[in-house]
Amino acid sequence: MRKVLFGIIITLLILWVYQLYKRYDERSEYLRESTALIQQEIKNVRKLVVTEGHFSQVFNYKQSEKIFANLLTTEKKALVVVNADVTIAYDLSKITFDVDEANKTLYITGIPEPEIKISPDLKYYDISSDYLNPFNANDFNKIKAQVNQAVSKKINESGLKENAENRLISELSRFYVLTNSLGWKLVYNKQTITDGNTLETLNFN
Repeated sequence: MRKVLFGIIITLLILWVYQLYKRYDERSEYLRESTALIQQEIKNVRKLVVTEGHFSQVFNYKQSEKIFANLLTTEKKALVVVNADVTIAYDLSKITFDVDEANKTLYITGIPEPEIKISPDLKYYDISSDYLNPFNANDFNKIKAQVNQAVSKKINESGLKENAENRLISELSRFYVLTNSLGWKLVYNKQTITDGNTLETLNFN
């Protein structure tokens, strides 16, 4: 009788250990699958996000110069019509991550700065100058520099940067949706993302 009872206890113990092992193995498999999904999503997001804009402006260039011991003043001027294409890009292949499988946490450790490219098309009209102070390459370089400065100011006054950041947030929100659905945490700059709106309050620059 004791042998039978002992056999039953051993059998139950083996079954209990087996069930524990099976649950642990299932949890480990689920964790591996979750990690693989997150790593795949990281690969999917590693792309170039580009926001485009166009700016037009009429630019008056004037430059005067005194010559002959300040006895004479020469002047040159030009009317410049500027059409500038602008792109603001986030190269998401440069985002850095840390996947903490043990604590089921995805850390965003670095987001690249936006890359702003200005491509101006300049058309010159009413170019006039004195014989003693003609237009030269230095003047055209000055005009380009002033145009880029003026366009940069218009970019800051427009909503183009905000639109670019909104597109960045839209891409990053995919991480939150996935990690949240898997029971993981998403952390950026030591702040845990608790909902989609939290991303909009973060400073990415």
